[in-house]
Amino acid sequence: MLREIAEYPNSFGPLAQGDERIDTGRYTLCLGAGSTWNTVQRQRFPLEDVDDVLAEVRAELRARGRTQTQWEVGSSAPPGLVDALLERGLVPDKDPYAVAVVLTREPPAMDPAFSARQVETLEELEAAAQVQWEAFGATPQEIEEARRLLPERFRDSSNLRHAVWLEGEIVCTGTATPTEHGLLLYGGATAARARGRGAYRALIRARWEDAVALGTPSLITQGGSMSRPILERLGFERVGEVHMLLDKLC
Repeated sequence: MLREIAEYPNSFGPLAQGDERIDTGRYTLCLGAGSTWNTVQRQRFPLEDVDDVLAEVRAELRARGRTQTQWEVGSSAPPGLVDALLERGLVPDKDPYAVAVVLTREPPAMDPAFSARQVETLEELEAAAQVQWEAFGATPQEIEEARRLLPERFRDSSNLRHAVWLEGEIVCTGTATPTEHGLLLYGGATAARARGRGAYRALIRARWEDAVALGTPSLITQGGSMSRPILERLGFERVGEVHMLLDKLC
């Protein structure tokens, strides 16, 4: 169960305001608020149905005005699905491979130069989001849509947004979703000026402490090329893998 959650976190966490999740029995399509984020997860169809499923997903997205989607293909997907999708025009995403990892034991303490906690004001959320946008190279369209949604997210989101401060400035941030199995971690990002100094370790420690306080002492996430080495150093254990592909519809 932990492997499937780690490979497909968006399929299991609670939905935020404006998000939608469509589970057809053959796959799960997750749609974020706005128009720029979608992902296809939990592929459970025979490989020979790939053309039918691809057409179905594309039609659903076009009907909603979406122009692209990500496919996250985990260890439990039909064997050969990644190659089949590449043959049909999908391309590797910017960071095309990740390992699914889980932390079930206490991570190292944070360096006292840092402080970390959940954001408490809209201004803190905006500063944290700016770190994330810069770290992930968000496009102007993505930033515009995300900025417009921030007040609503701050009021109504079931997610936890943690931030790390260094000398009074937010330099690291990440989102976490509480579940009965532990905290699902998303979008950990550190400002370039603070990398290699322990900010991400402080973020993990703050998330762990909240997971313990909630009675679910586990952290569940994916590690891409940048985050995988530090996650492993902090004690995360590999439970699966995920290939990320991009389908551009126009």
